[in-house]
Amino acid sequence: MSKRNAFLIAAVAVSLAVVLFLPSFSARAVVAVVMLLAAAGWLIRALSNRTSTEQLPTSGASEDRGDAEAPADTFALGKLFEATMNGMREGLLVVDKDMRVVASNTAAHRLFNLSRGKLDAQRLTELTRNPAIYSAFLDALKGTERSGVKVETHGPERLVFDLRVVPLKNSNGKRAEGSAPGSQGAQGALGVFIDVTRIERLEQVRQEFLSNVSHELRTPLTAMLAFIETLEAGAIDDKEASQRFLAIIRRNASRMQDLIDDTLELSAIESGNVQVRAESVELAPIVGDVIASLATKASAQGVVVSSTVARDAMVYADARRLEQMLTNLVENAIKFNRENGTVTISYEGDAEAEANEQSPAAGRRSRIRVQDSGEGIPAQHLERLFERFYRADRARSREMGGTGLGLAIVKHLARAHGGEVTVTSELGKGSIFTIELPCVTKNS
Repeated sequence: MSKRNAFLIAAVAVSLAVVLFLPSFSARAVVAVVMLLAAAGWLIRALSNRTSTEQLPTSGASEDRGDAEAPADTFALGKLFEATMNGMREGLLVVDKDMRVVASNTAAHRLFNLSRGKLDAQRLTELTRNPAIYSAFLDALKGTERSGVKVETHGPERLVFDLRVVPLKNSNGKRAEGSAPGSQGAQGALGVFIDVTRIERLEQVRQEFLSNVSHELRTPLTAMLAFIETLEAGAIDDKEASQRFLAIIRRNASRMQDLIDDTLELSAIESGNVQVRAESVELAPIVGDVIASLATKASAQGVVVSSTVARDAMVYADARRLEQMLTNLVENAIKFNRENGTVTISYEGDAEAEANEQSPAAGRRSRIRVQDSGEGIPAQHLERLFERFYRADRARSREMGGTGLGLAIVKHLARAHGGEVTVTSELGKGSIFTIELPCVTKNS
């Protein structure tokens, strides 16, 4: 340790002792502040001396290589800036006062559907005819910042962007040539295109969902209010009529309750709040419970529900959620079946998948099928059948008391298991709904 460092340490120790023995708190605070300022000054001086010392031996060489190193530093900085721009998800476009592109990034190229590398030197009107984009950049050149400009593109797919354009003003503060007198003109403009397509779609889904829920609730609520008014008008004194009206009110109230329950259930599943605890479970007892719980409805419709599932059939699933999926599918099969129809639950498991030589690389699946003998579903409805509130036969579905959410719940629960649900149908011959689940592994 040098004498100078030892002296500094001793001085600090003495100063701390003085501070601690001072009787007044304010005095201690003043001395502490003075010490901090002195320490900061000493540190700055030490660092500056160290820097100058390190630079002294190479000062001559630095002067000789000054012109050579500066371009290298600038080149590295330019590469970093270019990588940053091209790594942005937002489209970036810079134009000069003549509306010519002077800088852009990769996201902007995708925005304008251009495969070539650069947009430089092209006029903005050559890139797009969108009036919203042009007017936003024009206003920025006049010195007015524009934000929240909605831009839509209709290329291979519809995209929505939130555009913000800011003026690039002169560094000397002078008005740009060609700008209006008294305005804060600019030499260029920088526009940032933020992709909000997904947000727009989610907002549209939310609006459709609220609209559908409101419509589904309004129908039973209107019926309930009508019959309540009828009872209040004097029909309550007619015992037979009042009992019939109360039964209708009760049925509609149950429908509203089912709708609310299904809506909350679907919302919980979609938000990821429903935990699927998959394990190796026996399928036959689950199928038996589903058939038993729906026996009354099947008997009322004159439909026979049967199972061909083997007693030793095993599936990898959450037993309670699998029962929920099968209940929804079998209940639908009963509702939309023909009189004296049938519903059959079958299973194709691990062994059957091996027999069919399904590639392990593709991921083997066990399949649970629910087949009915109904009228079938027209082909144009199959693709949207698992959407919320979508009904192939709206009148019959409402008459049967459906909420329109059962199949959507099945779809999301199947995906939560790492599987899928599909449907095939033939008019006049019925439909087959298939739940595909990951096969039971040897380690399960």
